[in-house]
Amino acid sequence: MANSKLKSLYVCTECGYESAKWYGKCPSCGEWNTLTEEIRETLKSSSRLELQRKKPSSEPVKITQISTEDEQRYYTGLKELDRVLGGGIVKGSLVLLGGDPGIGKSTILLQVCSHLGKILKILYISGEESKRQIKLRAERLGVNSDNLYIMTETDIEAIADRIQTEQPDLVMIDSIQTMNFKELSSSPGSVTQVRECTNILMRTSKSLDIPCIVVGHVNKDGAIAGPKVLEHIVDAVLYFEGDKQMSYRILRAVKNRYGSTNEIGVFQMSDSGLSEVENPSLMLLSGRPKNVSGTCVACTMEGTRPILAEIQGLVTNSGYGNARRMSTGFDYNRMSMLLAVLEKRCGYYFSSLDAYVNVIGGLRLDEPATDLPLALALVSSLKDIVVSEELIAFGEVGLTGEIRSVNHAAQRVTEAARLGFTKCILPFHNLKNLVLPKDCEIDIIAVRTIRDAVAALGG
Repeated sequence: MANSKLKSLYVCTECGYESAKWYGKCPSCGEWNTLTEEIRETLKSSSRLELQRKKPSSEPVKITQISTEDEQRYYTGLKELDRVLGGGIVKGSLVLLGGDPGIGKSTILLQVCSHLGKILKILYISGEESKRQIKLRAERLGVNSDNLYIMTETDIEAIADRIQTEQPDLVMIDSIQTMNFKELSSSPGSVTQVRECTNILMRTSKSLDIPCIVVGHVNKDGAIAGPKVLEHIVDAVLYFEGDKQMSYRILRAVKNRYGSTNEIGVFQMSDSGLSEVENPSLMLLSGRPKNVSGTCVACTMEGTRPILAEIQGLVTNSGYGNARRMSTGFDYNRMSMLLAVLEKRCGYYFSSLDAYVNVIGGLRLDEPATDLPLALALVSSLKDIVVSEELIAFGEVGLTGEIRSVNHAAQRVTEAARLGFTKCILPFHNLKNLVLPKDCEIDIIAVRTIRDAVAALGG
């Protein structure tokens, strides 16, 4: 461009802070080593005014004149995905779908196309694969719809023009890191390119009231590659979790303007694509060993859904100078705290012993209600006491060894009884408001301290 100049900036990949010089620590968000150099092409004032004149202005409207009667959601055909989205895809929404390579992002998009393609016109835009590659994967998944249009393009302006021309009912972008805004001199995937391309998609989607699903790659830390402000632009941020070497996938919402962020969806990867797991508890408890110490079933709440998961603890003699602590699927610092409580309040000494914790199925438990089953699993391994296969436990453990009450106790107990459990250890204070269905047959063991819970095991 004749009336432009190049400008070197350092942009924070976490918060989008811009600086003329490099800092080891971002002055805005405080993160270390997040400033990356960007070469930006800045327009002169005359060019800026010319571009601003081309932009259509938006007229203010009274809020009482805005109608929501035609507000609708598109059901994707996958109940697990609809639950995470809050009931389906909202018209005019911009959804960001992130996950590791090979986790199933493109697969689930094509499966959505298979269902919605029966009634909607869908534009699938790929910047990574050729049309033939997409066709081959679609045939493997059984996707064949006359309403599905495939486009391979990386120029975001050409994409926006095509969306305005075609007027599809749903747009899918795979992926945002491959898109390029030619007014910027930086390479595709850079902080500036990702932010500006998302802004263009957002304006196009909102102005035409067309929902858009954007795929985003993740970095080595598991966060979506690009600036953190990218998550502020979109309406919903979904993450695919799980080891790609395993068959199970968990879809979680970390932001959702149209629904709850506590819901999760569970899928199983197979040769024919992703299939829904409507009862994750049975999946997570399948193959559970019998008459073995060091295992206990916990009940965690994921939104409105109670999920039962198996927690395993292994305590063994240390072969090194210092005892080792390892945790998979459970917060390491919280595990260390529980070991200290068991040692101080109950007299079980773990100082010279190795302790390992594992949550089966790739699920990550962050809820405090899983403290009690983890403590019972560790004591069970230490004392070689077998926890009954028909027992479930939940409750938060305090530093004084007390068992604190948790939310949704009735839902947890009802789900445990439905799956065949006959005993439940729960906090004593939850008995006050515990109302169970008449057909719920399960023995309730209310405990006040961690000592009482261990005594209920016979330890």
